[in-house]
Amino acid sequence: MTDVFIIHGIGGSPSENWFPWLKDELEKLGCRVFAPRFPDSENPKLESWLAAFEKYKPQLENSIVVSHSLGVAFLLSMMEGPNRPVKAAFFVAGFVSPLNNPEFDELTKTFVAKPFDWGKIRRNCRKFYVISSDNDPYVPLEQGRTIAKNLKIELTVLKNAGHMNEKAGYTRFEFLLEKIKEEL
Repeated sequence: MTDVFIIHGIGGSPSENWFPWLKDELEKLGCRVFAPRFPDSENPKLESWLAAFEKYKPQLENSIVVSHSLGVAFLLSMMEGPNRPVKAAFFVAGFVSPLNNPEFDELTKTFVAKPFDWGKIRRNCRKFYVISSDNDPYVPLEQGRTIAKNLKIELTVLKNAGHMNEKAGYTRFEFLLEKIKEEL
């Protein structure tokens, strides 16, 4: 049985976007799926998210992690610490630096206003997928390119996928599910 984690972003929850659908589909395949609700998602702090995730660390080794938006920076930070390598990481619509939106950048600074230890992150995961959209209204494509370059992998670009959230029509995410199945 493979453990899978689904990590939401800022202002988010495990009950939005494609997260509930993906959880159901993976459970049908025999996976044990964790979709934590992080504290104060409207005004997130990296330290409080890391503390909330502590109880899941025993299940992290050899798991699959999936994250969306700010959840990507959270998982990257989390993967700097443990020496419990995960099987695969899927980073969807992620960013690792300010987005030139002063109010938003202030809210996300504890997650992205810092250097990442890319070498340690690469050592803590066997396979990475970075998925970005060519028309994300919030996260420029360059952010996905930066993440992929630092992970030394190819970026996957989806055409006209927006932020790959419910507003962009993503209550299901077949492409992502098929990629995850390749890693089970």
